[in-house]
Amino acid sequence: MENKHITVFSGSSILVKGLQNRLEDNNISILIKDRVESARLGGFGEHRTAIELQVLNVDLEKAKPIVAEYEKEINS
Repeated sequence: MENKHITVFSGSSILVKGLQNRLEDNNISILIKDRVESARLGGFGEHRTAIELQVLNVDLEKAKPIVAEYEKEINS
């Protein structure tokens, strides 16, 4: 099976950082795609919530409950 990254969350840098810490505490490797910074460097704008947090497909099932709990907390 080929390893690939899957987006599990997108939001502001602060929210992404909070989830990053939780996932890394559970030994889940992450990748952050910062479209805001890429857009700035390219000379055009992007919505401030365009930062994506991705996990490897092999870690997806382990990450899902952590992401769901985090989303529940930030939306309450």
